[in-house]
Amino acid sequence: METQITQEDLNQIEAGIRNKYSKVADSPEGQFKYPIGRAGLEALKYDAALIDKLPDEVAASYCGVGNPFSLGAIRRGDWVLDIGCGAGVDTILAAMMTGPEGKAVGVDIVPEMLQRAEANLRMVDLHHVIFQSATGEHLPFPDDHFDVVISNGVINMIPDKDAALSESLRVLKTGGRLMIADQVMAGSIQKNLKDRLSNWFQ
Repeated sequence: METQITQEDLNQIEAGIRNKYSKVADSPEGQFKYPIGRAGLEALKYDAALIDKLPDEVAASYCGVGNPFSLGAIRRGDWVLDIGCGAGVDTILAAMMTGPEGKAVGVDIVPEMLQRAEANLRMVDLHHVIFQSATGEHLPFPDDHFDVVISNGVINMIPDKDAALSESLRVLKTGGRLMIADQVMAGSIQKNLKDRLSNWFQ
């Protein structure tokens, strides 16, 4: 019979995520089985005009699984939260769409990814972007704070998905938009919890 996830299990999951994504922060090359960088942005049909505005080094750090902006519009003046922002490419693109009247906030749990996001931000002329450390299950923002919450390939890695979705809805304003791009497993999953923990973040 499958056992419940323990604190030790949660620590193992977080350590695995931090280990992988500390390497991705240095370079995503060879870390994923799908297109990354500018090729990934183009394959996922991001706005070509916005892609062209990204410096090559910023575009090269993109490693999303989908295009959350294909799910709805980001309007001028919107406040946008990016959960699991990684190197900050989606956050930066969101800020381009909101204009200086809006705001884009990216959160992540991997210090090296946040450092990469800050480095990427220094390469673009945007002053309404903030990156900070936070988990999807515990967002350090008040209720009804954001017009849009986006996430790209991250919810699948969060152990407590109910908490992550509840937090996302809590910080969204009434009528706000939740736009998630992610991976979903098709077919059967490993029944043994310990086996699943060993490759949770793959």
